[in-house]
Amino acid sequence: MGLDAIVEEIKAKGKAEASKINQETSLEVSKIIADARASADKIKAAKKEAVKKEIERIKQQELSSANLEVKKAKLNARKEILDEVYEETKELISKLPAEKNQKILKSIIEKNQSGNSKIYSRSKDKSTVSKMTKLEFAGEIDCIGGVVMENADGSVVLDFKYDMILKNVSEQSLKQVSDILFG
Repeated sequence: MGLDAIVEEIKAKGKAEASKINQETSLEVSKIIADARASADKIKAAKKEAVKKEIERIKQQELSSANLEVKKAKLNARKEILDEVYEETKELISKLPAEKNQKILKSIIEKNQSGNSKIYSRSKDKSTVSKMTKLEFAGEIDCIGGVVMENADGSVVLDFKYDMILKNVSEQSLKQVSDILFG
C-alpha cells in the first residue's frame, strides 16, 4: 500500500467519522430542540392556564364587588326611605290635633304621676299639663310633645316625650316596617 492509499484511507475514515459525528450531533441538536419545544409548550400551557385562572378570579372579584355595591345602594335607598317615614311620622306627631294630644297626655300623666313630684313638657303644652296634674311644673323641654316626670330627688326620671316613644317604637318595629315596605 502506498502512502497515497493510506492518506486516502485515513481521509475516508475521517470523513466517515466526521459524517457520523455530524449525524449524531444533528440528532442530539434535534432532540435538544424537540425537548426545548416540548418544555416551552408545557410552560406556555401552564402560563395560559394560570392567566385563565387569574382572569376568572378577577372576574369573580369584580362581580362580587359589583354585587356588594348593588346591595349597599339598595340598603342606602331603604335607609333613606325609612328615615323619610320616620321624619314624616315625627312631623305628624308634632302636629297632633289638640284634643288627641290632650287625651294622650292625660293618659300618660294619670298612669305615671304616682311617686313623682315634678313634670316637664314643651312650652305649647305647659298650661294643658299644669291643669291635668298636681305635680310641680318644673320646666319646658325641647321635644315634639309628651312629658317627662321625675321623683323629688331626681333619681327616677320617666321619659314620655313623643320623640323618645317614637324612637323606641321605631327601633323595636324596624324589621316589621322594613318587611311591609320592601317585602
